[in-house]
Amino acid sequence: MFASLATHRFRPPPCRTAGAARRFAALCVGLAVVAASPFAAAQTPGAWPAKPIRLVVPFPAGGSVDATSRALAQKLGEQLGQPVVVDNRPGAGGNIGMDVVAKSPPDGYTLGMGALSTHAVNPALFLKMPFDAVKDFAPVSLVVVTPNVLVTNPQALPATDVASLVAFAKANPGKVNCASGSNGSAGHLACELFKLQTGAPIAHVPYKGGGPAMTDLLGGQVQMMFDNMASALPQIKAGKLKAFAVTTPKRSALAPELPTMAEVGMKDFDVFTWWGVFAPAGTPPDTVKRLATEIGRALAAPDLREKWLASGAEPSASTPDEFRAFIARELPKYARIVKESGAKVD
Repeated sequence: MFASLATHRFRPPPCRTAGAARRFAALCVGLAVVAASPFAAAQTPGAWPAKPIRLVVPFPAGGSVDATSRALAQKLGEQLGQPVVVDNRPGAGGNIGMDVVAKSPPDGYTLGMGALSTHAVNPALFLKMPFDAVKDFAPVSLVVVTPNVLVTNPQALPATDVASLVAFAKANPGKVNCASGSNGSAGHLACELFKLQTGAPIAHVPYKGGGPAMTDLLGGQVQMMFDNMASALPQIKAGKLKAFAVTTPKRSALAPELPTMAEVGMKDFDVFTWWGVFAPAGTPPDTVKRLATEIGRALAAPDLREKWLASGAEPSASTPDEFRAFIARELPKYARIVKESGAKVD
């Protein structure tokens, strides 16, 4: 009996109609294609994210962009149920890191924390860019906006206000250096505008990130800096830096006692720092929308919001369309500043 069963060829029951047979065959082929596809799980609605996400930070560890990125990454990881890992790729004013993002697969698993420099200033400042700041990215959401503030090391520069700072620089050529976190940063452009409007012989000294620039300012190796409020405010409160004015049209609610640059005689000083999340161009719109929603949730969290506001950074979530429109306004604004100031990559 067992031998006869072993040699018996199994035949499925015949289909009742030829049409049923064709439908069955088509179903089998379709299931085979789906099962064979390595992206089947990723393409299933609601499956993203199915693995850790990389957040490229195009500036060094230790600076304000890095600190903001790490806080956001932790919150997003909690919300998404997948780790969001920060990957610092500094260099060339942020261009190196954002080039990594631009050339990554558009699958939602590589993001970049772009900034004013990478997406508004560098396109005008650098003769050759490794990426197109508009075409190669999908804007996700603005994250933080922070005013810049003119600060000096009172031990290294005997100035009590902007007028005496300018007078000292003119009387002592070569003795006043203005630090910035990188070429193309808001701090760099503010330095150039300051030199343009005052005629003071001040040298711009770019660093590889805001952290190293602040370290040298506190150490007296450089004398002044237009730093973002998030980074400078703790040092101002501690009495280690002297603040003169903010570079925005209105006074900052975080330091209302500080005048604007316009109030001390410097017109058209509308220079502020911002950071935002970008994905590679071609990232699925549903993934971009989901990311923007989750970033909005993270920025609304009381613990994160209060922490950033206390340090001088204003959480500023946006939709992808709003962020795209914002960048479209920033690009011509800084192209004009670069041209008029003659700013160059040192």
